[in-house]
Amino acid sequence: MKKKKEVTIYDLAKELKFSPSTISRALNNHKSISQKTTKEIQKIAKQLGYRPNTLAASLRNNKSKTIGILIARINRPFIASIISGVEETARKAGYNVIISQSNDKYENEIANAKAMYDSRVTGLIVSLGMETRDSQHFKQFIDQNIPLVFVDRVPVEFNSYRVIIDNYTAGYKATQHLIDQGCKRIAHFAGAQHLNVYNLRKKGYLDALRENNLEVAEELIIDLDTMSFEEGCDGTKALLNLPQPPDGLFSSNDTAAVSAILTAKARGIKIPEELAIIGFNDDPMASVVEPALSTVSHPAVKMGEISAQRILEHSSKKLDSNISEITMLDTEIIIRSSSNRINTTRLLETS
Repeated sequence: MKKKKEVTIYDLAKELKFSPSTISRALNNHKSISQKTTKEIQKIAKQLGYRPNTLAASLRNNKSKTIGILIARINRPFIASIISGVEETARKAGYNVIISQSNDKYENEIANAKAMYDSRVTGLIVSLGMETRDSQHFKQFIDQNIPLVFVDRVPVEFNSYRVIIDNYTAGYKATQHLIDQGCKRIAHFAGAQHLNVYNLRKKGYLDALRENNLEVAEELIIDLDTMSFEEGCDGTKALLNLPQPPDGLFSSNDTAAVSAILTAKARGIKIPEELAIIGFNDDPMASVVEPALSTVSHPAVKMGEISAQRILEHSSKKLDSNISEITMLDTEIIIRSSSNRINTTRLLETS
């Protein structure tokens, strides 16, 4: 079947006996064109199947009304919530959103960043992949004054907008919660330490132990490359096989924490009486696993909204993209059955 010819502004001009410039202004609701003429032109354009060429417009203006999002894995609930916040904010402002994932691969991230740059996005929102140690592939955006917002996993080597949480305090509070429940030998699932989120959570964990005069045992700190379910299972087995297994576990994400619950239960370990567990992110799985997983809230939607707003503000006010601005959001501990030893003990005593 022969492809139907694309309707252009010039076709509309010929059909309606207006100049191409008048057609263009009417399609963009320009005030110089009367409402009656605008409605007439837009009506005929719709009937003829006219579609605006946004790519051509972006090439002419060297700017599109599109915000790019470059993330590690789109199937993670936390990332999906960030995207939701970005899209909602962008849509209200009349912007589109394009999404690209690196699958935590450094080479993919470099290629995706170039594709976003070549697409002339208005701005780019990034959460770094697990493999990323050098972020110089984003310098092209800074050099061209294209707003760049890093969210959650952020680099430190150059100035940019950053939207983060207080990972250190969150890690400290999560560990302190386990200590308050009576845990004395607390393990930690630590993610890739070159990434700010996992490095700071580990520091909070360590300081909480030290300030409570508890031993920092290296065999209780398990480094997980991807923080996956499978790695969580293997890490839990390693901990339970120790001569002195832990009685508490702080995991840097919920995925590995849930796998720890299931693996420990399969070994006959009572949760939380013998092993109290707390995760991080408050993913949907946290509330459906049995027992329900205690966790740290992560304001992902809000982080997405703020990230998009920074790009919109830059676009409207022509701010310098070479700005080091950090927005830090609060978190809270959500206590559920997987770590709530005190209430569990009280329940057993009264039953």
